[in-house]
Amino acid sequence: TLPCPLGARPCIPKDFGHGSLVCVCNATYCDTLDPLVLPAPGSYVKYESSKAGKRLERSEGSFQSSLHSPGTTAGGRRCHRGTPGHRALSQGLPAGLLLTLNISTLYQHLKGFGGSLSDAAAMNILRLSQPAQDNLLRSYFSKSGIEYNLIRVPMACSDFSVRPYSYDDVPHDYELKHFRLADEDVKMKV
Repeated sequence: TLPCPLGARPCIPKDFGHGSLVCVCNATYCDTLDPLVLPAPGSYVKYESSKAGKRLERSEGSFQSSLHSPGTTAGGRRCHRGTPGHRALSQGLPAGLLLTLNISTLYQHLKGFGGSLSDAAAMNILRLSQPAQDNLLRSYFSKSGIEYNLIRVPMACSDFSVRPYSYDDVPHDYELKHFRLADEDVKMKV
């Protein structure tokens, strides 16, 4: 197994070639993060995975407070490559890069995190044993997993479907009298 970095349970690696590893989830085990704890104001927690073998490697740091951020009149948070104490966030960033967060201006609200449930994903999940399905879904949606609370489901087929299909192939059926879910939806996604 890969080394167990702080904040993660061990991965059972599987190599598919090309220098990439994935973590196996089976009937008896799925790797996952320990429960997440929000960092203190002005600090951050970063999780990083890489082809080089990092698997949700956890690091912590704090932002440098600034009374005036470039281009703003309100306070912000800054992280500059090479700034002592900001090494974890700035590693791998181009020299001279300055990340400025204007915490007084908000543009969007976060509803949650999730993923996509395509036909291909559903077919692969359904090929697993029931205990493996339970472990996999628990690793995504439960408090002991990564706590997804949103899922995107394509309407009708997508490029991850095994065949083309739609919900109403009758021309000019604007009232959707012939609308029907496909077997893929009923058996795999609903």
